Amino acid sequence: MVPAAEEHTPARLTVLSGPSGVGKGTVVAEVRRRYPEVWVSVSATTRRPRPGEVDGVHYHFVDDVEFDRLIAEDGLIEWAEYAGNRYGTPAAPVRDRLAIGAPALLEIELQGARQVRARDAGAQLVFLAPPSWAELVSRLAGRGSEPPAVQERRLAIAQAELDAAGEFDVVVVNDDVARAADELVGLLTAPSPGFLRSSGASE
Repeated sequence: MVPAAEEHTPARLTVLSGPSGVGKGTVVAEVRRRYPEVWVSVSATTRRPRPGEVDGVHYHFVDDVEFDRLIAEDGLIEWAEYAGNRYGTPAAPVRDRLAIGAPALLEIELQGARQVRARDAGAQLVFLAPPSWAELVSRLAGRGSEPPAVQERRLAIAQAELDAAGEFDVVVVNDDVARAADELVGLLTAPSPGFLRSSGASE
């Protein structure tokens, strides 16, 4: 169980990021399943809902006008554009959560993680890494039949994302989804930055 937060004691924001194909969504889904008390931010996006996606659960689906308004009013902690659509983290729910001393978790891409670090030096950045490069290549290749040029571009981006691991406070290796989820929840409730760095040093 996640320890109860002390009332009105500000909590740290935790960001989970990592290369495409490493399993960020899978690990967060496992966190939700095993630790339903953990609060995970729901991103806003301008892309259309996919079959089975629920507004407010998987994403907040908004149009470009609303997304522009959020940017103009500093209503997003971070935002980025991917494949012609924009994604961002609504600021108000995160701020409200942290204000009552409860941990908040963001699952975002590298570009967004860098924006969070620039805005909040106290945020905890966790990098989810594959067990090996070969394993990541296998996961990306298993996503479907793509032209070789597209696969090569994906791998080049993934390599660049892996190279950014040193920018993060802690590295969690996704060699087992349940174990990675447990470790992430432990980091969410870690008592101090000193503890965070010592616990992640051996990863």
